[in-house]
Amino acid sequence: MSDPQAFRAIYETHHAAVCAYFARRAPRDEVEDLAAETFTVAWRKLPRRVEHPLPWLYAVAGKVLANHRRKAARKGALAPDPSNGDPAERFGGDRGLAEAFATLSERDREAICLVAWEGLSPADAARAADCSEATFAVRLSRARKKLALQLDPPPAATFIVPERI
Repeated sequence: MSDPQAFRAIYETHHAAVCAYFARRAPRDEVEDLAAETFTVAWRKLPRRVEHPLPWLYAVAGKVLANHRRKAARKGALAPDPSNGDPAERFGGDRGLAEAFATLSERDREAICLVAWEGLSPADAARAADCSEATFAVRLSRARKKLALQLDPPPAATFIVPERI
């Protein structure tokens, strides 16, 4: 992006949202650094005419976070739990929801987070996830079903053996 004023407007409008994105996914002491890296990429690569920059910024933020986690894993220093405390705190104290959410794959968790935590529409969430709207709709639907099954598993199958008459 070559227009400093346009970039400043995007930064001022979306900096808090990008920091909140990282605060829910990374240790608190790394949030500002990750946000700064995201906006550095935005300065270099943001398309000139992007109507809604926030989904694009979330897509970049996801890649920045993935790179950060890979570097930490290579160094053998896995990042601590992003919540910096009880995981249930992120879910209003609902330990069952926190445990069910933790069983989902990273892709499933991200689909739910983009809509529920980041407040994106499915169309914008698809842009942030770097996939088509149809693909994202399927991804989100499957993630919700998996979460629902974890929260309310079906009863164990019982077999009734008929008595001989």
